[in-house]
Amino acid sequence: MNLIDLIEKKKQGKAHSKDEINFIIKSLIDGKASDAQVSAWLMAVCFKGLSEDETANLTEALGASGKIIDFGELSNLVVDKHSTGGVGDKVTITLIPLLASAGIPVAKLADRGLGLAAGTVDKLESIPHLNTNLSTETIVNQVKNINAVIASQADDLAPADKKLYALRNITGTADSDVLIASSIISKKIASGAKNIILDVKYGAGAFMKSPEDAVHLSKLMVNIGKKVDKSVTAVITSMEEPLGRAVGNSLEVIEAIEFLKGNIESGDLAELTYSIGAMTLMQLDLYDDKHEAEIYLKELVCSGKALEKFRELIIAQGGAVEVIDNYDKFDLPSFKVECESKKSGYVHNINAYNIARAIKMLGADKSNNIDKTDFSVGVYLNKKSGEYVNKGEILYTIYSNDEDKTKIAQRFCDEAFSINEGKPLHHNLIYKIISSKEEDEDV
Repeated sequence: MNLIDLIEKKKQGKAHSKDEINFIIKSLIDGKASDAQVSAWLMAVCFKGLSEDETANLTEALGASGKIIDFGELSNLVVDKHSTGGVGDKVTITLIPLLASAGIPVAKLADRGLGLAAGTVDKLESIPHLNTNLSTETIVNQVKNINAVIASQADDLAPADKKLYALRNITGTADSDVLIASSIISKKIASGAKNIILDVKYGAGAFMKSPEDAVHLSKLMVNIGKKVDKSVTAVITSMEEPLGRAVGNSLEVIEAIEFLKGNIESGDLAELTYSIGAMTLMQLDLYDDKHEAEIYLKELVCSGKALEKFRELIIAQGGAVEVIDNYDKFDLPSFKVECESKKSGYVHNINAYNIARAIKMLGADKSNNIDKTDFSVGVYLNKKSGEYVNKGEILYTIYSNDEDKTKIAQRFCDEAFSINEGKPLHHNLIYKIISSKEEDEDV
C-alpha cells in the first residue's frame, strides 16, 4: 500500500477501504506523507467525494489520531457546540456562558478562521492575555470547576485533523462537505462531549450556498455522529447576511458582551442564541417545550448569571476581565469612517460575502498563516435588513488602521447593501432542524 496509488484510486472515483484511510492518516501523522501528496489527495476527494462509510472511517481515524478527553462522571452530560462558520457569527461566545450558567457542562473546542470568516479563537484572542491553548488536563479541570471552556484544538487532540485543516485552508479544499463533516465530528470524538449541537450555515457568507446543500451536510454529520455514539442536533441557519451588527474580532466580542449584559433583546443574534440554547436544553431532556426553555434562558441573562459565567471563563483562561466593563481595554483602531447611505429606503439585504471581503481587506482575518491578525478593525452595520434608512444617514461604520485599505473595504461594503422602497418580506433565520433523536423539523 502506498500513497501515490491511493491518490490515483481516488482520482478515478473508487472507494477507499477502512485500512486504506487509516494508512493515509497514519502516513500524515508519521510524516511519511508530504504536504503535496496529502493536498493532492484532498483535491481528489473534493472532485470525487467520499461515501458515507468512507467519511465515517475518515472521521474515526482523525478522532483516534491523538488523545480523547475523558470527563469522567460528567461525560454523558458534556455539550460541545459547533458552527460551520459565518460572517459575524459570535453565537459561540454568547451561548457557551449562557448554557454554563444553566448548570450545563460545555467543552467547546474552537477553530481559527477557515475560508471566509475569522474563527472563535481569533475573536476570543482579541481579549488581552486570554489563553485558548489549553492542555487536556486544564480543559477537564475548567469544565469541572466552572462548567465552561472555549479552547483551541490542542496538539494532542485529533492532530491529524489539525494538519488536514491547515492544508485545506491553503489549497482551496475547505468547502468539501465530506471533509467538513469528518473534521467537525472527529474533533467532537476527541473533545469527549456526548452531546453535539451543530449550527450549519448556508448562503452568501457560508461554505454551503443553498439550504439543500446544508441539509445534506447536516444529515451526513448526524448519521456519522450516530455511528460514533454521539447525540447530535443540527440547526440549519441562513448566512445570506452577517449575523448581528458587528463584524471583526474585538467588535464581535463587544457585541457578545452586550448581549450577555441584557442589552440586545431582539434581532438575529438574540434569536439564534436563544433558539439553539433552548434546543440544547431539550436535547438534554431538561425541557420539552422550546418557548419555556427560552424564557428560562432569558432569565439567566437578565439576572446577570450568564455574564458572570463569561467573566469566570475569562479569568480562568488568564484574560483581561476588565474588558467587560471597559471596552477601551481592547486594541483600538486608528480611526473610524461613518459611511452614509446614498439613497432612502428599506435595507433588503446585506451580502455577507462582500462584507467578508471588506473584513479580509482590513486585516481582521488572515488566512495565510503569515500575516498577523488585526483584532481592532472591522465593520459595524448601523442598519440591518428590514430597517429604514434615510439618504445621508449612517449606513455602516468602518474601523481601520489603513486609509487605502479602508477605501477598498468601503467599496465592498457599498456593494453589499441592497436598498429599495418597499418593505422586504421576513425570512426565517432557521431553515430546518435535524436531530439524531427525532424526525427532521421544518421551521
